[in-house]
Amino acid sequence: MAKDNEKKAKSSDYGAAQITVLEGLDPVRKRPGMYIGNTATEGLHHLIWEVVDNSIDEAMAGFCDTITISLMPNNRISCEDNGRGIPVEIHKTTKKSTLETVLTVLHAGGKFGDGGYKVSGGLHGVGVSVVNALSSYVKAEVKREGKLWMQEYKRGKPQGKVKAVGNARGTGTTITFEPDSEIFSTLDFNRDIILDHLRQQAYLTKGVRIEINDTRTKPHSSYSFYFEGGVASYVKHLNHTKEPKHENVFYVDKEVGKINVEAALQYTDDYKETVFSFANNIFTTEGGMHLIGFRTALTRSINSYARKQGFLKEKDENLTGDDIREGLTGIVSIKLPDPQFEGQTKAKLGNADVKPIVDQVVGEAFSTYLEEHPRDGEAIIGKAVLAARARVAARAARDSVLRKGALDGFALPGKLADCSSKDPLQSELYIVEGDSAGGSAKQGRNREFQAILPLRGKILNVEKARLDKMLANTEIKSLIIALGVGIGESFDISGLRYHRIIIMTDADVDGAHIRTLLLTLFYRYFPQLITSGNLYIAQPPLFRVQRGKDAQYVYNEAALEKVTKAIAATAAEKVEKAGKVKAARTTGAKEITLKLDGTVEGLPAEPVEDAGVETVQSGIPGVSIQRYKGLGEMNPEQLWETTMDPTRRVMMQVTIGDAEKADEVFDILMGSDVAPRKRFIHTQAKYVKNLDI
Repeated sequence: MAKDNEKKAKSSDYGAAQITVLEGLDPVRKRPGMYIGNTATEGLHHLIWEVVDNSIDEAMAGFCDTITISLMPNNRISCEDNGRGIPVEIHKTTKKSTLETVLTVLHAGGKFGDGGYKVSGGLHGVGVSVVNALSSYVKAEVKREGKLWMQEYKRGKPQGKVKAVGNARGTGTTITFEPDSEIFSTLDFNRDIILDHLRQQAYLTKGVRIEINDTRTKPHSSYSFYFEGGVASYVKHLNHTKEPKHENVFYVDKEVGKINVEAALQYTDDYKETVFSFANNIFTTEGGMHLIGFRTALTRSINSYARKQGFLKEKDENLTGDDIREGLTGIVSIKLPDPQFEGQTKAKLGNADVKPIVDQVVGEAFSTYLEEHPRDGEAIIGKAVLAARARVAARAARDSVLRKGALDGFALPGKLADCSSKDPLQSELYIVEGDSAGGSAKQGRNREFQAILPLRGKILNVEKARLDKMLANTEIKSLIIALGVGIGESFDISGLRYHRIIIMTDADVDGAHIRTLLLTLFYRYFPQLITSGNLYIAQPPLFRVQRGKDAQYVYNEAALEKVTKAIAATAAEKVEKAGKVKAARTTGAKEITLKLDGTVEGLPAEPVEDAGVETVQSGIPGVSIQRYKGLGEMNPEQLWETTMDPTRRVMMQVTIGDAEKADEVFDILMGSDVAPRKRFIHTQAKYVKNLDI
C-alpha cells in the first residue's frame, strides 16, 4: 500500500507546473546550439555571419553597395551598411517598433513575402534576434527618414524604447554586439576566418564593397574586398596557385524568370575537380539541382563540340562526366525567391525547377564560348580526351585491385593484421608507419576490434598522379583492399570494413610527411570518409616523465610544462634556497634545466635515454624526461597504454571546416608548382618547433 501511495505521489509530480514555457528569446539562450550550431569558435563567428547576411540581402536587393565590419576591443563587433535601414515605425501585430520586433521576435523579418526581399540568404528570420539573445550587449542604430534612431539591449532585453538621437544623412543600419561570456566557451574572434568568409561573400555579390577594420591591437589593420567580375574573379582566385590550361575564364550571368544564374569555369593541369555551388550566397556543400544542371550542360556541350570539330570520331564513345570534370575549377551561384534546402544545414538545394534553367543558361553560353574561343576549346577537349584514356587504364588497374581483394578474401599476408570482429561499427584500422611500429602495434592491440596495416616508406603523392598510376602503388592498393569501399566509379561507402580509420605516424618530419600524403589520398579520393567522420589521427605521447618509480606520459610541450611545474613545486618544499634543478644527459653533450617555476630549458630534440636528473641540493628525487621520436621506441604495452587503449588514448577527428581553404592548402603543399610552396615555407618557418636536423 505504501508503494502504491509512493507511485501516486510521483505521478502527480508531472503537471502544468512541470511544463516550462520559454518566451521571447529565452529558447535561444536555453538551446543556442539549435540556432548557431555550437558555442565554440564556429558558433561565435556565426553571429557575424547572421548580421552580415542581412546587409548582403540588402545588397542583393540592390539597395546597398558598402558593408563595413569592425573588430573592436572587448570582443565587440560592429556591422554597418548603407541599405534602406530597418523600419522603425510601430508594427501592426506586435504594437512595438519594427526595429525592436526584428531584434526580439524569432521569425520576424522581411523575408517571408510581402515584397521585403526578392531573394535572401536568411530564410528563417531568426538571424539578428539570435545575435541579440546571445550577446551581453547590443546596440542597433538606424539612419532613416533623416534621423538617427537607436536602441540598446542587454542579453536580449531592451534598455528603453527606440528613439531618435540625432539627425542623419542617407540610410543604413549599424548593429554592434558583444557575445555573452555566459554562453560561449571562447570570445576570441579569428581575423583569418572572418576575412576568408567575407572575401567569398564579396565574390558572390559583385559590385558590393566589403571593408574590414581590426582595431583590437596597434597598429590597426584594414582590408577591402570589391570584385566587379563576380564568380569569374572567384575562379581566378581559386586557380592562383595552379597552371591554367586556357587563358579566358568562361562566365555567364543571366536571369530566367525570377531565377538568376551566375557561373564561371576554367581548366587547370590538375587531375581533380574543384567546383563550389551556392544558392542565395549559401554554400551548398552537397550540391543539389543547380550543380546537376551545371554538370549536365558541361558534359553535353563539350561532347557536342568535340564531335563537331572532329576530336571524337563516329566510332568513339562520348566523354564521360568524370573525363570532362578532370582539372575543372568552377563556380555556380544562383539566386531564387524560395530556395528549398534539404536538412537544417542547408547543404543541398532541392528546387527541381532550378536544374533545367541552369542547364539551359550554362549550356547555351558555354557552347557559344567554345565557338568563339577555339584555342581554349581545343585545350579543354585535349584535357578531357587525355583523361578518358587514363580512365580506361585506371579501370583495368582498379578491376585488378578489386579482383585481387575478392580472390584473397581481403587477406594481405605480411601486411594487414585483421581483427576478429566482422562488425564495421566496432572495428577500427590503424594505418601505421613502418614495420617496427607495425610490429609493436600488432602485439599491443586488442585483436577483437583493432586491425593493423603497416606501410613501408612513403606512399605516392596522389596530388601529382592520375588514378591509373596511383593504383600501381603497392601500399595504396593494400589500403584500398583493406578499406573495402572501392575507388573512383566503384566507390561504395556501404562496403567500409572499419568505421574508425586511424593514421598513426611518428612525431618527426618523416612522420608528418607520411601523414600528409595519407591525408591527401583520403581528401582527394575518399572525401566521403572524412565528411562521415571515419578518419582520425592518433596522438602518441611526446614525452615520458619519470620520478622515482612513478612515470607518466605527456602529449605536448604545454602539458610538459604543467607536469614539470608540479614536480618543481614538490621539490621546492625540500629545497632551503631557491635555485635551479639541473640534469645532464648521459652523453654530457647537453643539459636539461628544470626550473622551480616549472619551465624547462635545454630540452633535447632527440630522445633522451635514461637521462638521470641530479639535483644541486640533496634529498630531492631524480627526474628523467624522455622524448619519443618514433613509435617503434615504445614496447607493445606502452603503445597500447598511451595510444591504442580506447579508454585512455587521445585522437583527433579529421574534418573539413573550409573546403576552399583545404583545397588551396593541398595544392600548395602537395602540388607540382614549387613557387607557392616556397612562399608557404618562408611564411611559416618562424612557427616551426622540434625540427629534425
